[in-house]
Amino acid sequence: MSGLNAALHAHLQTGVTTTCRAWALTRKDGTVLGFTDHDGPLFFDGITFRADTGLSALAIQQTTGLSVDNTEALGALSDASIREEDIEAGRYDGAEIRAWLVNWQDAAQRHLQFRGTIGELRRSGGAFEAELRGLTEALNRPLGRVYQKPCSAVLGDGGCRFDMQTSGYVKEVPAAQINERRIFHFVPFGGFDTGWFQHGRLIVLDGAAKGLSGVIKRDGLAGGQRVIELWHPLRADVSAGDRLRLEAGCDKRAATCRLKFQNFVNFQGFPDIPGDDWSISDPSKAGSLNGGSRR
Repeated sequence: MSGLNAALHAHLQTGVTTTCRAWALTRKDGTVLGFTDHDGPLFFDGITFRADTGLSALAIQQTTGLSVDNTEALGALSDASIREEDIEAGRYDGAEIRAWLVNWQDAAQRHLQFRGTIGELRRSGGAFEAELRGLTEALNRPLGRVYQKPCSAVLGDGGCRFDMQTSGYVKEVPAAQINERRIFHFVPFGGFDTGWFQHGRLIVLDGAAKGLSGVIKRDGLAGGQRVIELWHPLRADVSAGDRLRLEAGCDKRAATCRLKFQNFVNFQGFPDIPGDDWSISDPSKAGSLNGGSRR
């Protein structure tokens, strides 16, 4: 094990060891949970590793090269640790996992064996099974620039650079009525044309679904109320009165970037790229064959 703690190495060399495993789970919302397969709690790195969660893990499969390190963790669902409703809401999707081998008599003697993210989560019979994927899993995702007419950036990201805190592009408002976790009714509010939030995001700011978000499919008026409809239902209940954040939508067109957001300098598409009809057209059909513009 490369970089093994010298004191832990000496302890392992004795042949009679007092070691256990510990895991730290960090969700994307900042929540940190600690688990251990020891019979008592451990504390290090500012994290309490609880022993009453029933969590255990299979052997870690590690290889040289770019193969993905992987293992699995198994445990019981409980209100005290990992709850079924949080898994259903997607709060553990992509959560970071760190796993140590620890001398439980002296937690300073430890070795980080694994670092990665949670992959597939399965639930049944009051228990869960989580696939743990190593850091090289990120290398399996294709990267590169896409040459297309629409913008390839996400509104507000590093490519777009639009400040989503800009006045006139966001609205925080309590929900008046919710249907199927997907259709949200609001008391009419001014300052935003209908359709302004279409293609944007709805983010839940408090309540059981706090932190969850969805892409807005429609933004209009119905029955004297402002109605926002999402493409897919949220994965947790939203109650009337919960505060929601509505963010202006972008349909990725050059005209929208220039006129709605005044951000054309950061447009990440290619609005003048030739279409398929232009690319495969027969040159002999052109009126002039002098090599000049075809317009």
